[in-house]
Formats: sequence, structure tokens, C-alpha cells
Amino acid sequence: MLFNLPNLLTLSRIVAIPLVVACFWLDRGWAQWLSMILFVIAAVTDWFDGYFARRYHQISRLGRFLDPIADKLLVAAALVMLVDSGTLRGLNVLAAMIILAREILVSGLREFLAELRVGLPVSALAKWKTGAQMVAIAALLVGDAASPYVTQVGIILIWVAAALTLITGYDYLRTGLRHMAEDSPGSPGGPS
Repeated sequence: MLFNLPNLLTLSRIVAIPLVVACFWLDRGWAQWLSMILFVIAAVTDWFDGYFARRYHQISRLGRFLDPIADKLLVAAALVMLVDSGTLRGLNVLAAMIILAREILVSGLREFLAELRVGLPVSALAKWKTGAQMVAIAALLVGDAASPYVTQVGIILIWVAAALTLITGYDYLRTGLRHMAEDSPGSPGGPS
């Protein structure tokens, strides 16, 4: 079924992205709160769409395709917005770059390994990384509208997420490299 509940939740995450961005740029304190609330709701739908898909056996090709894209679009849009606004500046931009680079790397690895019919399961540490990243972004979105301390907590957590990103990215890359090393001379994709 194309438009089952998990797929609709995933699509709602994509639709929420421009709303999160628009609210963040409104010049009102409540708008930052609304941006953060919309971001949190969108982030939570990631858990629910997976839960409903597994629980009610509604895993679909569309869902497997859209879910990681929705996650990456939501995180990338928020990080770019936080850098552009100056919320993340100086050395803190590096944390955002690490997270974005890992997302691109893992997407490429998943695509490469899918062609080889090799799965790249999400590790428990990667789930912790996602949790830290989502809480960090939510804190940075609301920032000073809540308290200057909230911004500081967000910056600490974005660095925690960046550190976990490096560790999990390395683990995924190591798995991918093992499969890349299996190429033999003359095989498709191998040296010729």
C-alpha cells in the first residue's frame, strides 16, 4: 500500500521542513518555540513510522526509500539554518559539517552496498548519535527564547553528536571498505 500510516508519517516529516525553517526566521520569541516544537514532532515521527511499519507489517519500498531521505533533509535543513543564523558559528560549524559529511557518506555506502545486496543495519551507537543530534538541534532552535543556557546545552550536545558521528561513520566506512576490497581485477567496478 502506497499511502499507509508509516509512509504518511514520513511524508509529514518532509512537509514539516519548510514550516520549521519559516518559523525559525519569524522575528518573534514564540516562533522559535514553534520551530522547535515542529522539529521535535517531525523527529518523533521517525520513531513512530518505523514502529507502525514493523508492528502492522506495513514496510514498503516507498517507506524504505523516503525514510532516510526525510531524516537527512530534516537534519540538514536545521543545521544549515543554524549555521546561517549564527547560532552555530566559529569552530561549532565544524560539528555541523562532521554530521552532514557523515550523512552523505552513509547514504553513499548504503546505496553501494544495496547494489551488492548487503545490508548496513543501524547500530545502537548510531541511535544514540541520532538522539543526541535531535536534542541538540531542538535546543539550538529554541535557544535564547528559552534561556542562554539552552543554547550552551545544544552546543555541547552537537559536539557529543559529532563525536558519535565520527565513531559510527568510521564503523560504517570500515564495513563498506571490506566489501569494496572484495573487487577482483576485471570485475564490474574493479580495476581494469
